[in-house]
Amino acid sequence: MTSTVRRAGAFAVIATLAFVVPFATDLRSPALATVAATGPFVLVALLSLTAVDQDSPFFELFALPGDYQDGKLYGLAAFALAVAGLALLAVQFGLPVPVFVGTVLIVAYGNLGQRLSYYYGSDGVVATAGFVVLGSAAGSGGYVVATQLQAGTAQLSQVVFLAATGALVAALLRAVLFERDYPLVLLSVGLLSWLFFELDPTVAPVRIGVALAVTAALGYISYALDTASLPGMLTGVLLSLLTIVLGGFGWFAMLIAFFGLGGLSTKYRYEEKQDRGIAEENEGARGSGNVLANSIVALFAVLAAAASPSHLTVDPALFLYAFAGAVSAAMTDTFSSEFGGLYDNPRLITTLRPVDPGTDGGVTWQGVLAGLVGAAIIAGIGALLLDEVGSVGATVVLACGLVGMFVDSILGATVEGGLVGNQAVNMLATLAAALTGVGIVLALGLV
Repeated sequence: MTSTVRRAGAFAVIATLAFVVPFATDLRSPALATVAATGPFVLVALLSLTAVDQDSPFFELFALPGDYQDGKLYGLAAFALAVAGLALLAVQFGLPVPVFVGTVLIVAYGNLGQRLSYYYGSDGVVATAGFVVLGSAAGSGGYVVATQLQAGTAQLSQVVFLAATGALVAALLRAVLFERDYPLVLLSVGLLSWLFFELDPTVAPVRIGVALAVTAALGYISYALDTASLPGMLTGVLLSLLTIVLGGFGWFAMLIAFFGLGGLSTKYRYEEKQDRGIAEENEGARGSGNVLANSIVALFAVLAAAASPSHLTVDPALFLYAFAGAVSAAMTDTFSSEFGGLYDNPRLITTLRPVDPGTDGGVTWQGVLAGLVGAAIIAGIGALLLDEVGSVGATVVLACGLVGMFVDSILGATVEGGLVGNQAVNMLATLAAALTGVGIVLALGLV
């Protein structure tokens, strides 16, 4: 067994100390509870920095690659202190104890699953699946046991949802960060899981199972077809899972239409786009930054809708139109650039002067028409699958897509490349479209 597997197993053993915290919260003294909850991890950090030298077998067991140069177990110390910080949130600031335990086990055992997969010769995708599967299983067990230790009852659908989303977030962060960035991964997963716990989605276990199966299958297909990088695939799977669970299958249909058709449009006549200098990098495989730039506004709309009206005194239908408008804008921008860029004689949208193909803010009538088709696809899906949309609502979604496309082009012609980059422009365009959708439905009294 390789040193990386042994190290991952050793970190998982340290992570299992998280089960101390449910017992610590039963102590009547807040100060004593804090010491009991954080003490074991603070002690591990202190021992790793002071009592373990480079010749010790414990150093060899726990050392991350950068620790050999430093001669100290900084990686283990950072991991232990991050867990201690989450434990402090659990005993003093309201972080649910099951969320704390689940988070720590997801990150540590997920890493073990990934290392075991690599040990048996798996590639990056299978190893990431190993992270998600073992992390989800360990996290689910942690949620259930911690809940029972506190004399509570764990709901299966909530447990699976929290464990799966936590594992996907952790896998995504591990894919884009360095191995020593354990603290950032732990804190990010813990805080996001806390948010999802507070949203308390009441979803049937069957729906969770279908959501996991569908999003995993579509994510792998996107990676196999090279329409997304590994981080991009993980981002898309995570967003799809959240959309199905917190929004619904109608919401998901709009999102997956953008992911699927947008990815295929990038591949369309790719060699010709390369010759024209307008092709996406990495053979058209979109990374996590590109996926998030086009989807972050839609994600916030899904979360806001899930928090309404229990946490936000706003009609959830408003956030549905914000979501649909943002996705429509992302689709129109993608279609207009990927298809319109194949035609000659583009004109700058602000002056209508001819510009070279690929110039930021350059548009063709063919690209505008393609964008209109993209917006119509999203609007049609909304009208067919969502009772709240209908024919009038579909027109609103179509208008949102066109607004987003033109905002993207105007920003591209004026500020892109100087003040902001392409991904920021994409995000701002989807935001403009989302706000347009909210404004129109309010003006028309549709909600």
